Amino acid sequence: MNVHFTSRHEPLDPELRAFCETRFKALSKLMGFATDVDVITSLEKNRHKAEIHVLAKGGGLMVAEEGPDLAGSLHRVFEHLEKKLKKEREKFREKKRRGGRDRKAIGSPAEPAPPAEAERRYARVGYYSAKFMTIEEALTQFELKNKEVLMFRREETESWAVLFRRKDGRIGLVEPE
Repeated sequence: MNVHFTSRHEPLDPELRAFCETRFKALSKLMGFATDVDVITSLEKNRHKAEIHVLAKGGGLMVAEEGPDLAGSLHRVFEHLEKKLKKEREKFREKKRRGGRDRKAIGSPAEPAPPAEAERRYARVGYYSAKFMTIEEALTQFELKNKEVLMFRREETESWAVLFRRKDGRIGLVEPE
């Protein structure tokens, strides 16, 4: 983890710099794989402002606090950062847990809920072949183009058919009756 200190309109005391480094060592377990941390202190009139920008692999965090003295502002900004890191970690864990429950629910038969009209969306794609093909030719085209869906005309019946990739990795075929 790289820690950068920036001080605007006043020098940063070595004691406060050491305080920041010890707090970052304590928070390093919560921070995980944070790559860069910027500590910015500034003085504007009688307000001391402290900001911390954390740049990590999945995104970043920014916390800021103001106060009449710099030490108090730094103390509050570290408390705020600790709360925010714990909240983000809990969100990640909960998201991971919900994903596990959703995967288990997919394996069990359940009644699907009908989608609401506002939630229905579609995307227009041009993955179709106008030439007549056998199913084997269409399968080779499907594999070569590496698409999710391929619409083609059957050579035997001259009707349209659709090849699609299922969630389990297998290939499905839809033909009109």
